[in-house]
Amino acid sequence: MKALILVGGFGTRLRPLTLSVPKPLVDFANKPMILHQIEALKAVGVTEVILAINYQPGLMLSFLKEFEQKLEIKITCSQETEPLGTAGPLALARDKLIDGSGEPFFVLNSDVISEYPLREMIEFHKSHGGEASIMVTKVDEPSKYGVVIMEETTGKVEKFVEKPQIFVGNKINAGIYLLNPSVLDRIELRPTSIEKEVFPKVAADQKLYAMLLPGFWMDIGQPKDYITGLRLYLDSLRKKSSAKLATGSQMMGNVIVDDTAVIGDGCLIGPDVAIGPGCVIESGVRLSRCTVMRGVRVKKHACISNSIIGWHSTVGRWARVENMTILGEDVHLADEIYSNGGVVLPHKEIKSSILKPEIVM
Repeated sequence: MKALILVGGFGTRLRPLTLSVPKPLVDFANKPMILHQIEALKAVGVTEVILAINYQPGLMLSFLKEFEQKLEIKITCSQETEPLGTAGPLALARDKLIDGSGEPFFVLNSDVISEYPLREMIEFHKSHGGEASIMVTKVDEPSKYGVVIMEETTGKVEKFVEKPQIFVGNKINAGIYLLNPSVLDRIELRPTSIEKEVFPKVAADQKLYAMLLPGFWMDIGQPKDYITGLRLYLDSLRKKSSAKLATGSQMMGNVIVDDTAVIGDGCLIGPDVAIGPGCVIESGVRLSRCTVMRGVRVKKHACISNSIIGWHSTVGRWARVENMTILGEDVHLADEIYSNGGVVLPHKEIKSSILKPEIVM
């Protein structure tokens, strides 16, 4: 079985982290975002993953080579010379996706984090005999999305309503698809949208079915949603494999800590924290709802909440970092600095407080 991951563009919403690596390689819960998906695909028997990409393919592939060997799965790139939307990349990768077996293939949006119930999706796809299956998820504010109108019993999709102003339903496209090769005959090689142009036609032919995604779902392509996604992911980990979560008197709620990280005395860590490899958390530090990436040092009595601390950065003693502060790679906050929503570009030293949300160049 094969799968295509829509990697796409520049990851502008997750800057300054994406100034250092392409968005799918940004760490989420201590491993690159895209690795969560590749591992889930491998677990259901996918043997080849194709990355549809238009930005830094060399960097992506060289990084993923080690995982290719570790996971024993083939990873290749299909490179766009111009942005092709969400359907064009399938036409571009047609020769890679079609292998004559007639088997369906997965398509995933690289920003989506969930429990990836792919085995159930394969069963669902076989059972309805249609041409395409999509995952849908329930949301509280459907007016921000395209809503999927479907038959509750069979899952057959009737139509899509884009950003409805009156309530028509609360199920939205979750960005995980299982498609028969025949779907590729519907897609031209040009910039085109699978959600707005391809799926409505499949639905009109009564060959599109939707499966309600069990468990959590989040598009983690921007900082606020990344932090929410971490909470949902750790919650799910608590239910499914709680042994992966850190325990001890300093931990509060769900926390994940890499084995190589060092944590000092008298810290209070959690809830909803990820501490990456090689991090040093000195004594008396308070961390909550945050990600601290590989090689970060947090000095004594610093307090970090609702923030993302990029690779190899330093947070000084008694510093206070909050309100969706994002430090890019190799940023150094001096002692006793306050950051209220500062977004700091890589390789900077910050010696005065950031009192309101702003970008620090």
